Amino acid sequence: MPRATIRDLLDKFGWDLVTGSPQALERPVTLPDTNRPGLELAGYFPDTARRRLVILGAKEMGYIHEEMDEVAQRRAFEFLTGPMTPGIVITNGSRCPRILEEIARRKDFPVASTLEKTTYVVNNITNFLDEKLAPSFIIHGELVQIFGVGVLICGKSGMGKSEIVLELIKRGHQLVADDRVDCYRIHNTLIGRSTPMIEGFMELRGVGIIDIQKMYGVTSIARQTEIQFQITLGRFDSHNSYDRVGIEEKKYTEILGIQLMDVEIPVSEGRPMATIIETTVTNFLLLKEGINSAKEFEERVLREIARNRCATSPDE
Repeated sequence: MPRATIRDLLDKFGWDLVTGSPQALERPVTLPDTNRPGLELAGYFPDTARRRLVILGAKEMGYIHEEMDEVAQRRAFEFLTGPMTPGIVITNGSRCPRILEEIARRKDFPVASTLEKTTYVVNNITNFLDEKLAPSFIIHGELVQIFGVGVLICGKSGMGKSEIVLELIKRGHQLVADDRVDCYRIHNTLIGRSTPMIEGFMELRGVGIIDIQKMYGVTSIARQTEIQFQITLGRFDSHNSYDRVGIEEKKYTEILGIQLMDVEIPVSEGRPMATIIETTVTNFLLLKEGINSAKEFEERVLREIARNRCATSPDE
């Protein structure tokens, strides 16, 4: 099943359909780029743009009506309505050329029109398709917006992730996704959201499904967020060597080719996990601003050691 079709674009932007049956509207759109067919109208037919949605703006329409005879129009429109091209959108409220409409009806090819300006239409199409066609990945975990930072909380089942997130929500932070996080890479940004079926809901063992928005208000949930940071929860192991100072090399995890700082936090009975996670996120924000508390502490210790050495060294 295609991830984007001409029907999706019509439903999203409310264009007027000029030609095309319901079956024709299922033609797949596989690229977020559009084609302003100046070369094709001039008689040059490159293969590189065949899979792109064709946009006929004011300049193209002016050239068609003023410079192209019927033979040239038929040749160009036969090419532009080929089997690999998803469809044609005519902007600025221009009327569909008679020859194009004739060929499109014969081929059952989708042609749409809109009153919007060309630049506006192209930008909207590109933004919509960038998101619709973005590479995606599903992660088992929780996604929360903490102090404006999208934080992915991962860990094995039974670690209490949902209970910790519920405490964070009570402190004013926002739930994005519970249990399943849909991740999308849009350009160089990793976006996370919930699948629509369970958006705004959480599952708590022993309680069942709860509606976060109804319980904690509309500000308690966010539809999506940029994922900037990952926290991995694990059971406390006395034999494990945890980073106690913060000067060890930071660990990173990769999702869809994007590197995220990954901090491992041990979970044990009685630890205030919501407070610890808030503190971890605050420290992450300080690191982004170039403030490294662990490094400052290390430098202070080294200065004190150097001072003590000078004080205890024998006089020359």
